[in-house]
Amino acid sequence: MKRIDVALKMRESGAIPLYYNPDLEVMKDVISACYRGGMTIFEFTNRGDLAHELFAELVKWSREAMPDLILGVGTVVDAGTCSLYIQLGAKFIVSPLLNEEMARVCNRRKVLWMPGCATASEINKAEELGAEVVKLFPGPTVGGAKFMKAYLGPCPWSNIMPSGGVSPTRENLTEWFEAGAFCVGMGSQLITSEIINKKDYKKLEELSRFAMDAIGELKR
Repeated sequence: MKRIDVALKMRESGAIPLYYNPDLEVMKDVISACYRGGMTIFEFTNRGDLAHELFAELVKWSREAMPDLILGVGTVVDAGTCSLYIQLGAKFIVSPLLNEEMARVCNRRKVLWMPGCATASEINKAEELGAEVVKLFPGPTVGGAKFMKAYLGPCPWSNIMPSGGVSPTRENLTEWFEAGAFCVGMGSQLITSEIINKKDYKKLEELSRFAMDAIGELKR
């Protein structure tokens, strides 16, 4: 799957759940619940010791369990880590910052790269470096939906994914998509500590389905 295919699937889906847990079985349960709820793209968050080994196991498992799942990696901040995860099978790379060396690595392998940007100048720079989709991060604290809408006015060609503080509520999703979001990233507001502690994966599935249904209506 090439980067243009991944970008098109992101636009079609509209939502990317993101999460990390050091327990492989918990990761499988979380990904499975989101997948059953209609989320066919998932961002593994690069945190913790030996996170790359955990990701490698998830890639092998997901290819058998849900072959149409697009699995990528977030919280990548340097070119070396970027190369490692691409080698392990990441279909996209997300970063909280703008790193030109990462752009070169991803462009060389035709892997979708989504750098974190907080200003109009950073978004412009990321696009000059070949970013098809830019991550607005942290979304609410850099101006939120109002900033994104104002930016897209003179720059409607940009594809922006807000991340950080996005929640699976109709009100919040409406705010972002009416402002022009290409897709949204959802972490702790979707995959809550309560869900993990109680292992209430049915609730996670229901929240995922609700969010996907709401996004589907908003994108019509």
